[in-house]
Amino acid sequence: MHHKFLVIDDRTVIVSSANLTFSDTHGDWSRPETTGNANHLLKINSPAVARVFTQEFELMWRDRKFGLQKTYRPPVSMRVGNSIVTVQFSPTSRRLSWEQSVSGLIGRSLNQATQSVDMALFVFSEQHLSNILEARHRRGVKIRSLIEPSFAYRDYSELLDMLGVTLPNSRCQVEPNNRPWQTPIATAGIPNLTEGDLLHHKFGLIDDRTVITGSQNWSDAANQLNDENVLVIQNPIVAAHFRREFDRLYQTATLGVPDWLQTKIQQGCR
Repeated sequence: MHHKFLVIDDRTVIVSSANLTFSDTHGDWSRPETTGNANHLLKINSPAVARVFTQEFELMWRDRKFGLQKTYRPPVSMRVGNSIVTVQFSPTSRRLSWEQSVSGLIGRSLNQATQSVDMALFVFSEQHLSNILEARHRRGVKIRSLIEPSFAYRDYSELLDMLGVTLPNSRCQVEPNNRPWQTPIATAGIPNLTEGDLLHHKFGLIDDRTVITGSQNWSDAANQLNDENVLVIQNPIVAAHFRREFDRLYQTATLGVPDWLQTKIQQGCR
């Protein structure tokens, strides 16, 4: 159960990437140099959005249904002021097509990019989404990505695909369907944060107009097992806030294939 949302008075939704902990918002008590994990929070005043999140809550609270005990919930789109907000909840059974899932919603949103996609993600291990981004890249869309350093260089990380490299796992095996980009990018890497702080965001920014956000990491486990939420918000003002946060993290980021990883790849399996 990976949700992070509150519904207040049937009209206000607070939804975030942050767990409601000190380390996710302010820093660690025992480490005064930390400032808190890189996260975001949205407050949406909309009875319509509140109803959708309340329905999800009631499935867990009243009906005691979690994970795949729930029936499929398709995406719901609502107008909120000048925004179009689309909400969908995971998990989605493997019996249904990937396109019907929350990752499918993310993929359709990425496929609409014509100029740029910027991502700040705690985990990125969803191969289908990497393949979609590569296709957008081949069409001239500028792709930039920041991944939490503790996950970025694992053998299943899609950051490696974007960088055009393959890293076998501890058993000298490559994950099934792995597909490094044929034309790698040098605009993907890791943020430089205070030691002890994490990149805990789960957002994508498309053409400076559309924001993908919510609790869901871009992974198979989040999509097919966890209780999660994703919102796709079409609003350039909201996008501008996420633009500032991405630029803040990107300006000091370490990009490309680090030397130690290149050496590890060249050494091969042992």
